[in-house]
Amino acid sequence: MKRSENDPARRQSGELRDDASEEFSSSGSEATVPAELEPTADRSDEAESDARVDDPETSSDETTDRQLAEQHDRYLRLAAEYDNYRKRSVRERQEASLRGQGEMLRGILDAFDDLSRFAHVDPAATDTKTVVDGVAMVERKIFKALSALGLEVINPVDQTFDPATMEAVATEPALSPEDDHVVAKVFQQGYRFNGQLLRPARVVVKQWNG
Repeated sequence: MKRSENDPARRQSGELRDDASEEFSSSGSEATVPAELEPTADRSDEAESDARVDDPETSSDETTDRQLAEQHDRYLRLAAEYDNYRKRSVRERQEASLRGQGEMLRGILDAFDDLSRFAHVDPAATDTKTVVDGVAMVERKIFKALSALGLEVINPVDQTFDPATMEAVATEPALSPEDDHVVAKVFQQGYRFNGQLLRPARVVVKQWNG
């Protein structure tokens, strides 16, 4: 039994076929692949990359490496600064020492000139007293110049023996108990410079044996 074209069932079936044809023709010759069927390789790589970025251990290691690099760089800078400071300090001490020595020499130049003049006098034309007086004058000028710089003479005659500034080279009998350990003679004067002992005085000390 044939159904007429106006049969509702045939008409509905034809409309479904027409709709399917139009949908296929509008999408072109290539069929649309559902998203869940697409290749997953790229997505897995991206997921692994995101996992590495979000991994707390990886982030912590990168932070530690960065901090170590910063500390190393800071250490190198501090080491360079300290080396420069050390070299500058050595240079400044050397320059200060040279300036001090220069000031000392400048103070005795006049006395040295006088000494040179007396050292080259004509013995036939100069009497002994003139030479002796000249040498004494030079001694006073040198001592004055050095005293101004802080030099002190240690000449402890009749003073109690002090082992910190004196060296006993001999002893002699004391005439009374009060003279025990008193300096009787000075063989060689001592010197102290700004509180620093340069040379102890070499002395003879009295000793009571009663």
